[in-house]
Formats: sequence, structure tokens, C-alpha cells
Amino acid sequence: MRAVVLGAGVIGVSTAYFLARAGHEVHVIDRQPGAGLETSFANGGQISTSHAEPWANPMAPVHFARWLGRSGAPVIFRPRLDTRQWAWALRFWLNCLPGRTRANTEKILRLALYSRAQLAGIMAGTDLEFDLRSEGIMHIYRDQRSLDRAARQAEFLAGMGCACELLDGAGCVEREPALAPSQDQLAGAVYSRDDASGDAHKFTQGLAAHCASLGVEFSFDTEINDLTAKSGRITSAETTQGEIAGDTFILSLGSYTPLMLKRLGLKTAIYPAKGYSVTLETENHQGAPTVSLTDDDHKLVYSRLGERLRVAGMAEFAGHDQHLDPGRARLILDRALALFPGAGDRESAEFWTGLRPLTPDGAPVIGPTPFANLFVNSGHGTLGWTLSCGSARLVADLAGGQETEIDPSAYAFDRF
Repeated sequence: MRAVVLGAGVIGVSTAYFLARAGHEVHVIDRQPGAGLETSFANGGQISTSHAEPWANPMAPVHFARWLGRSGAPVIFRPRLDTRQWAWALRFWLNCLPGRTRANTEKILRLALYSRAQLAGIMAGTDLEFDLRSEGIMHIYRDQRSLDRAARQAEFLAGMGCACELLDGAGCVEREPALAPSQDQLAGAVYSRDDASGDAHKFTQGLAAHCASLGVEFSFDTEINDLTAKSGRITSAETTQGEIAGDTFILSLGSYTPLMLKRLGLKTAIYPAKGYSVTLETENHQGAPTVSLTDDDHKLVYSRLGERLRVAGMAEFAGHDQHLDPGRARLILDRALALFPGAGDRESAEFWTGLRPLTPDGAPVIGPTPFANLFVNSGHGTLGWTLSCGSARLVADLAGGQETEIDPSAYAFDRF
């Protein structure tokens, strides 16, 4: 078949790869001049199966109440006259119930473990370089209560195949010596040795080049204006470069997926959460970590990418606004250098912001829509890099009429 993939981020390019490997003709369309230039460009870099608990969990209402009205809060909800925002928020709160959180964690972890295996397969069959570090991920905690809760969650994850180890403050420093100046702030950590980190942008660009060698066609600098439908099927994508026809269409437009679906009279519960990142040059600096870390108190992640340190986090629910607030970006920088005083040169810091497509239950939307040949692969939130390869293999198998290796029903388009 001729498959048209809309979007050339890590999700779309990975989808193109698995479609091409299955022998299909593939055409990828993106408005940017190259692959991986939006949400995939400067994200946190973690490939984190251990971060499977969704944002919607029993502690979320407690945290949001504490952060309400604070400009420096990790998460800010900016109310808008937008029924989609409020409908999404209501579904989010319903998913904070303990039973739903457990079920959602299970389905996210199942896809994350599958994605890890698919990424390993891609690496075995290519020579991609993307600053991969396979040294695990450490989730640090500053108080015993938070650490105890994390330990219970780690036990649950371990029962599903995600190995986790509990560390005290000294163990944190032993695992990551760069934490030594901050040891007295730490109650301990949960360490997942099988997790990793890497540059999603480099991976996406490298995989796009590999896809091109397999015959995948890319149309960059190409706006997608509409999808043409006839008799319950999509016949073509209407773009600034003309009409692009296909047999099957896969929507991987991140936070813009719902806007394209709306033109077809369809809805899905994906809403943008704006995140920030700071990138520091670490050359000639000895205080940057090499193990990837998650700081749950400040909702920040740290990944060493070659001679750079990427620090990412925060969230703003403000629609599709992509304005970079310098004050919030500098707050990330300040917190990073407070934890790692010798990590890098403050003056070299590069700030970035992007929209992360988030669903109320934290799991992506993967699979067919009411249009017979239209599929969605979107809504991965903060776990796009983690879930990309597994999601891509799953939707490629579904679009190609192949039997899937994991049950796709948990990620179905109509589950909301």
C-alpha cells in the first residue's frame, strides 16, 4: 500500500520506518524544513520505562492545590474560554482515582517495555548515533515520605518487568558522584538500571536519513491544509505543495492532531502541555551528571548528551501558545545549578519550549478512526521518546493489517 504519514517528529519518522520495513511505499509530510524540529527537538532525552505512572494519579490533586497561584510552580493551568480544555481537565481528574491510575500505569509500562525492545531492534539494524547512555535513570527524592511512596510504586513496576533498586543518600552519590554537593538534601532514590537517555532530535534525523535510503519520500516545508474524504475513506492530503494521495494515512501531528481531526468532524482527548528545557555546555566542567536523573520535587529531568546537559520539565496548560517565558526557563537553570553547581557555564545556556500532546490517562492514542484508512499515533505527552518505537510498530502493524504483538485496545481512538 501507499502510506502517508503526517508529521516528521520521532513518532512519525519511527512510524515511517516500520511501514517501509514492512514493504510499503511511504510518504512523510511536515511543515518544518527537516525531521524532529518541534516536540522532538530539545526534550528531556529520557528513555524511561520507570516513569510509567501517569500525571493523573492520586497525588496530583494535592500537588496542584499546593502549586495554585505560584508563578514558579512546576505545573500551571491557565484557564481559557475553550471547552476542550475544561473537558480534558475533567477527564484528567477522573483518572486520578487509584484504580484508574493503576490500570493506566500498566498499559503505559506495557507499551514502554515493548518500545524498548523495538528501539533495540532499530539500533541492531542501523548505525545511528544519538548520544545514547545506557546507565539507567535515578529518581531522586528529598523527603522520606515521597521516597516511601516511590518505593511502593517501584515494587509494583518491578512486578511487571521494570527492575528498580532503592538507594539511600550515600547510594545516590555512589551511583552518581556529581550529586555529592547535594547529598544532604537527598532522602534517597529509586534507580532503574535498564533505562537510558539519548538525543531524540539526533535519533529522529538519523532515522529519517535511513528511511530515505529505504525509499521513503519526505516533503518538508509543506503545510497540511486539510484531508479529503470520500465514502468513509481519506483520499488525499491537501498541502501547500499540492494534493498527496495515498491508500492509508497516519496522523502523527502531536498537539495539532486534534485540530486536523476536527476538520473531519472527529474528536480525541489530546491537549497540549507546554514544556521547557535548558541545554548547558559541559566541556571543561567536572560537575555534570552522567546518569540520567528525575527530580520529582521540581518535576525536572536531567540527561547528559555528549558534552551537553539537557534539563527539561515544567508544564503550562495554555492551549497552543508557544511563547517562551524567560523567567520560567531561568528557574530551571537556577534549580539545575543549585543541584549541580559545577555542571556547566550559565552563560552558555540555551532555552527552548515546545508543546507535548497529553491525554487524560497518560497513554497515547494509537489505532484506527471511524474513517476506514485513517489511523492516529499521537498523544504521548512527556513519554514520546520513550514510547515512540513501540507505538510506531503497533500502528504500522495495524495499518498494514498485520497481527500485533501487544493488545492495541488499551490505546484505542474511541476509549474516551
